[in-house]
Amino acid sequence: MRRTWTWHFNLPPERLWPVLADTNRFNEAMGLPPYALEETPQANGTVLRRGHGKAAGFTLAWEEKPYEWIHGRHFRQSRVFTKGPFRRFGPVFDIEPEGDGSKVSYALEWEPLTFVGRLFGKRLAEQAGGAVGKRVLEAVAFVKGERPTVFDLPPPELPEGGRARAAALAEAIDRSPYGNGLGRRLTDYVLTGMAADLAHLKPKLLAREFGVEQRPAVEACLAGVRAGLLTMKWDLLCTNCRGAKLTTSALSELPRGAHCPSCNIDYDRDFERNVELAFAPAPAIRPLMAGGFCLSGPMATPHVPVQLLLEPGERRTVSLDLPAGHYRLRTLHPGASVDVEHDGGGFPGLRITAAGVEALSAGAAGTIEFVNEASFELAALVEDRTWTRDALTAPEVISLQVFRDLFAEATLRPGDEAAVGQVALLFSDLRGSTALYERVGDAVAYNIVREHFAFLAGIVRDHDGAVVKTIGDAVMASFGDPAHAVKAALATQARIADFNRTHGGEGTDRHLAIKLGVHCGASVMVNLNDRLDYFGSTVNMAARLQGESEGGDIVLSRAVADDPAVKPLLAGVPSREETVALKGFAAPIGFVRLRP
Repeated sequence: MRRTWTWHFNLPPERLWPVLADTNRFNEAMGLPPYALEETPQANGTVLRRGHGKAAGFTLAWEEKPYEWIHGRHFRQSRVFTKGPFRRFGPVFDIEPEGDGSKVSYALEWEPLTFVGRLFGKRLAEQAGGAVGKRVLEAVAFVKGERPTVFDLPPPELPEGGRARAAALAEAIDRSPYGNGLGRRLTDYVLTGMAADLAHLKPKLLAREFGVEQRPAVEACLAGVRAGLLTMKWDLLCTNCRGAKLTTSALSELPRGAHCPSCNIDYDRDFERNVELAFAPAPAIRPLMAGGFCLSGPMATPHVPVQLLLEPGERRTVSLDLPAGHYRLRTLHPGASVDVEHDGGGFPGLRITAAGVEALSAGAAGTIEFVNEASFELAALVEDRTWTRDALTAPEVISLQVFRDLFAEATLRPGDEAAVGQVALLFSDLRGSTALYERVGDAVAYNIVREHFAFLAGIVRDHDGAVVKTIGDAVMASFGDPAHAVKAALATQARIADFNRTHGGEGTDRHLAIKLGVHCGASVMVNLNDRLDYFGSTVNMAARLQGESEGGDIVLSRAVADDPAVKPLLAGVPSREETVALKGFAAPIGFVRLRP
């Protein structure tokens, strides 16, 4: 049986899809309880997912089938029940372009299991569809800017004194140098936001919600942890489905690998690719129920533009025009996958076998062919490999000054280490600092050096970096992006030039010259002297390059100077290419010397 509701809106599908396909939020808004799934591996490598719960007064037990969707156009989901009024029940959602607007269709499909299902199935479907329709209109009004929130929801139940505690914590966050004036907004979000958004609060998404840059949002969240408003959730994501299958509250508790019951695979820890920091409300402020309101909808994995559930032998062609980018073809069960570098136009199809996925020749532009040649039902998908853009990865966090200042004790376990594919390291040193002490005296020189440390730390923070350590008058700083390191280096020399203009030119007692070297590459992150540090040839190279600096200049390795994001920064800056033999390196090293 099927019942369909249809609406017409003067907004294009790409505006409507993000809110109307967010099944997790929709289910919460409709008052459905969160649930968990029991996942049982099968002999063929697939996983049987069973759920149980209550809804509309019925006790339910079901097998949860994977969602199907085509980004911006369609999704459907079906549950096969063993307990409850229906044998099958699920939504089918479609958006079609209609001039400058869209035609939106929502259907419920059901098959009765019991007498109650046969007698009252239509009425229950009408009630469910009416509730969905109300939420659809609210969501579209939000997209149009006609209402401040997506849904009208009753206020959440808070612990006694929770609101008063939150108000005090908002003030504590704003007093922190890392609160960035976001304490009140952050606490209001925690107190009134949807549980679907708060269970894994992502700072990069929060930044978009607040209309601020990413770094202030990350800093405010970490300040919120320090104040007691939030807790940290270090997620070890499955390398296949990207789900958070293991979560710890401390970096030191992260194991080197985990098992994903959803994909039936073991996977390793990779700090750059599958360790993400998210946040959640502290239970004393806003306790959240365990589970999710929808565990596998389209917006749960927004990096997957298409996912289909195919019967054995089924062949299906979908209409979807994917932009150029980096993609992967895979299934939801263990097996081979295929990486695709897509330049636009026709996109390769997928042939699914019991061993995994093989790529077919590209078809017509705007279509993708799926073929299941396995002997069992499988879900196949195309995913965007740049999925980490909304994830706050471990290297990003550790390269921020706020993390090192507020959580200096947050280190790896003794003897543990983590490989980092790329980190940009800046080394600085004051030229002639010994002579400075002789010229102006110990007390004055000490204050000048302290001032230099303070403005260097400020510049590093402003460019999304962190001071790893100081060594005498030298500083070692890390950055996730080499362009940020170069910007910090340029800003440092500009600041030194201003200092010298204020205190007198070269030859005066207080004239300063700072030596800077920048290099980027792979490194190993270790626990050294109870703090996170870097070790390896990248560190050695950056230190050696700083030694080649004459003061007032910046020495960049070729790896940094040739970075696509760095090249525009060097335009108009006087530079010279040089080569030098460096201690510890067999071949002469080429570098670029900047004289800003």
